[in-house]
Amino acid sequence: MKLKWVVLVLLVPLTILSCLGLGRVSVGLSAVFSSFLSMAGIGTAPDPFEYAIIMSARMPRTLLAVLAGVGLSVSGAALQGCFRNPLVGPQTIGVLAGAGFGGSLMLFLAQGPFWVTIGAFVGGLGSTIFVVWLAGRIGQSSVLMLVLAGIITGALFAALTTMLQYLADSERQLPQLVFWLMGSFSRVNFIDLRLVIVPILAGSFILYCFALHLNVLSCGEEEARALGIPVERDRITIICVVAAICASIVAVAGIIGWVGLVVPHIARMIVGPDHRKLLPASACIGAIFVVVVDTLCRSLTAAELPIGAITAIAGAPLFIIILAKTHVCGWRTD
Repeated sequence: MKLKWVVLVLLVPLTILSCLGLGRVSVGLSAVFSSFLSMAGIGTAPDPFEYAIIMSARMPRTLLAVLAGVGLSVSGAALQGCFRNPLVGPQTIGVLAGAGFGGSLMLFLAQGPFWVTIGAFVGGLGSTIFVVWLAGRIGQSSVLMLVLAGIITGALFAALTTMLQYLADSERQLPQLVFWLMGSFSRVNFIDLRLVIVPILAGSFILYCFALHLNVLSCGEEEARALGIPVERDRITIICVVAAICASIVAVAGIIGWVGLVVPHIARMIVGPDHRKLLPASACIGAIFVVVVDTLCRSLTAAELPIGAITAIAGAPLFIIILAKTHVCGWRTD
């Protein structure tokens, strides 16, 4: 078990360093290390062109890819334990669709990047609050009602986003709307990094603090209530934290699907269902997965591919394989 953790933890920085050197313009690992040392005021600075590529172009998007992978994967693992359902992900509670609509609305109104970020964040949190309210109005905040409310809300905001695309100017607004919704790290910078680092890291830490409660919730509501856990309060808190994490990611990178659904299953196969281990493992694997996919997106073709499409193309077959491997024994929490 210790060897697994050593491998997982070491793979994250190794993947980051390797991917910083990969791209349409290849940079050697020695230049990558020299850039880091130079930034710290140690050693000789590398070629200015290579330094600019590494530190200005690739570093912010790679770090944001790490944060996005951590946030989406931890959110997915927490939701799957919270709802006791292996098919639940951030998209289930409507946060991705709501954030996508909020950002699209700001783009449609020709607002700047700051307002697009604010619109996506408000849209994601607003859609989640609406899901919780709707579930309470339908009946109670049970797992079934919350999932149904999330599906309804996601469909509603997806339809509203489609209407914005229909009304958008086909030459000026529509390409920007479509590409943003498909997800991309191509325009991120260190300012975007500062905007999302606190919600993602703080939210992930809060979810980790709920690890023991998630273990009990994974066993069923009756067992959790018998042990004195406030099921409704914990579930709503977890949903709101996940909403803040995912909304901040969508705000700067667009919609990136499948990560929160697939990665927790891979982590569960490696370290087991205990959320004290599952959440950190999901964070490591998610960071590696998103960084690698982003590197492929900016390296495979001259025109950058949308990361949301590539994660779906990679995630769907992976999910099928995972389901096939776990079909016999089922999805277990013990």
